[in-house]
Amino acid sequence: MFDPKLRGIVYATAAAVLVTGCGADDIASPGTGGNITINNPAPPPPPPPPPPPPATVTPATGCPTISDAQGLTDSGTITGPTGTYRVCTLPAQINTSTTLPKVTGLLYRLGGRVDVGTDQGATSTNTAVTLTIAPGVIVFGGTGVSWLNVNRGNRINAIGTAALPIIFTSRDNVLGLNTDSSIGQWGGVVLNGRAPITDCLAPAATPGTAACERQVEGAVDPARYGGANSADNSGRLSYVQIRYSGFVLSGDSELQALTTGGVGSGTVLNNIQSFNSSDDAAEFFGGSVNMKYFVAVGADDDNLDTDTGVKANFQYVIAVQRQGAGDSMIEADSDNALDGNTPRQNTRVANFTFIQRSNIGNLSAILLRGGTDYSLVNGVIASPNTSCLRISRPQTISATADASIDEAGAPLVRSVVAQCGTPAFRGSNGVSEAEVAGVFGSGSNGNNSAFTPSLTSLFINGASETAVSAFNASTLNAFFDATTYVGAVRDANDTWYAGWTCNSATATFGTSVTGLCTSLPTY
Repeated sequence: MFDPKLRGIVYATAAAVLVTGCGADDIASPGTGGNITINNPAPPPPPPPPPPPPATVTPATGCPTISDAQGLTDSGTITGPTGTYRVCTLPAQINTSTTLPKVTGLLYRLGGRVDVGTDQGATSTNTAVTLTIAPGVIVFGGTGVSWLNVNRGNRINAIGTAALPIIFTSRDNVLGLNTDSSIGQWGGVVLNGRAPITDCLAPAATPGTAACERQVEGAVDPARYGGANSADNSGRLSYVQIRYSGFVLSGDSELQALTTGGVGSGTVLNNIQSFNSSDDAAEFFGGSVNMKYFVAVGADDDNLDTDTGVKANFQYVIAVQRQGAGDSMIEADSDNALDGNTPRQNTRVANFTFIQRSNIGNLSAILLRGGTDYSLVNGVIASPNTSCLRISRPQTISATADASIDEAGAPLVRSVVAQCGTPAFRGSNGVSEAEVAGVFGSGSNGNNSAFTPSLTSLFINGASETAVSAFNASTLNAFFDATTYVGAVRDANDTWYAGWTCNSATATFGTSVTGLCTSLPTY
């Protein structure tokens, strides 16, 4: 039993404590008019960054033998967070059809400009040299002015797979020095072809003919494109990443991650990711271009830039800007004295999702100018701080189709929903804001410029997007798939973008075989 005397001692002690605790310095209860001090526990520290990939790579014993007589140069080794690699430098010019095999512990290096074949001119019909790059190969620019140039009449076959994408990147990426803001560390990939272009280098040349040629933007030495063969074939890029590109090669001209000049419809482009280009994610100068499944992340300028009479079809495009960086999602053609040249640009984009995070430069998510013809269908635009559409020059907005000047009429917008800043639309150089609003046509043809996105995981359609009726894009051109949805990604079960792309703080694409864009894969 509990001793009564002991109980009494306990009660007396407790009472003494209570009495001692009372007085002018005590903490007042709520409602008594005194100050209340609440000491919340300190917030937990942020989680540590993920550890770098384990250094599992050991260098290959040497460089493989290739068909080209100049061969590869053994440039020793390079060490980064993922291990140590054998470095094999490509010759400055590849004169024989050659394959770069995947070899564990080996990287291929561009020591500067690397040409695939020599320029075969505008009228040739042969294929001189083909550079084949095996799935899983990594090629890096050894210097800032490194770039890969596929000359007219030659081809590249860089055909990766979802499990083994091909990566073009920078030396700093290999060394583990990059962040999600790094840009412009080497040139990029350039494909030249013999398809029609405008804005000819020679003033007397007729646009769209074999006499009409141009020089690759930024290149110091000759790198020409243009011709009269709209079906020309410059090869294939499939399941390819191009990281940290866009170095200034000359003057204020930079290459893009991917640049095409006069490539024809025989060229195949699909499943391509551009990451952190210091210029455009991709720019297309003339020719007849078709591309599906394009992912553009972190471009410091535009994402799809189209110029000089290009006839282009793009479907399934995700474009995401870095916060406060970049210009437009789309920039089409230039206002200049030559914008009446034919062929007139006619670009069609279907099933796109654009995440616009800046309000600089063009002051719009989409800029159409220079008399371009353009179609935008089945799109989702999240541009809350920027105008959605800007159109320059009356010829660009002309509603009169005229085959004699290759004019298809006013820009076509169907089933495009947009969250726009103020003003939602802009006109310039003779085009009014009201005219641009009329072209977009909010409230008709499935278009809505006052849309509230419900996108999940940044770019996957939610309930609001799913409710939008789709336009049949296949009626524009046989290249397009007829979809039942707007946007680039139908729902969470639609994962065409996953696996072969790299991840970053800007955009995450789920489980990736290559991991973070700041690191190299170890497959």
